[in-house]
Amino acid sequence: MRTGIGYDSHRFALGRKLILGGVEIPYHKGLLGHSDGDCLTHAIIDSLLGAAGMPNIGQLFPDTDPQWKDVKSTELLKQVLSEINKKGFRLLWIDSVVIAEEPKLNPYIPAMKKALSETGIPEEIINIKPKTNEAMGFIGRKEGIAVIVTCLIERLVN
Repeated sequence: MRTGIGYDSHRFALGRKLILGGVEIPYHKGLLGHSDGDCLTHAIIDSLLGAAGMPNIGQLFPDTDPQWKDVKSTELLKQVLSEINKKGFRLLWIDSVVIAEEPKLNPYIPAMKKALSETGIPEEIINIKPKTNEAMGFIGRKEGIAVIVTCLIERLVN
């Protein structure tokens, strides 16, 4: 068994869609990023890469490479899942905390779990918990969103 921790944060920007967990969420701002800015999916990716002992998301999908410009983060997640499966690992659990003052995310959790399951992760092993930052820091000032993820994987083959 191995665990991995992922973290990501993005600032809000006008003129962008807000994408979290592969779902477009109605809001007047989106998250700035080279890809679609989906910090939930990015944190999931980094937790998986960490658990598998692989390089981080920035090394695999650098923001200096134009092929990743505006890419759907769920497509990156599919690639990472394929790679960890090739290394003989199976994902057992994902637990995430999405820290955002706005918008309220609870209504979108089922859609996020469904969208993430379309990458190959069983919906029943995805846990998403939205939290506020109690009006503190950049999140409390509604400047962006941060996500912390932990995952559990097991090695099936040596």
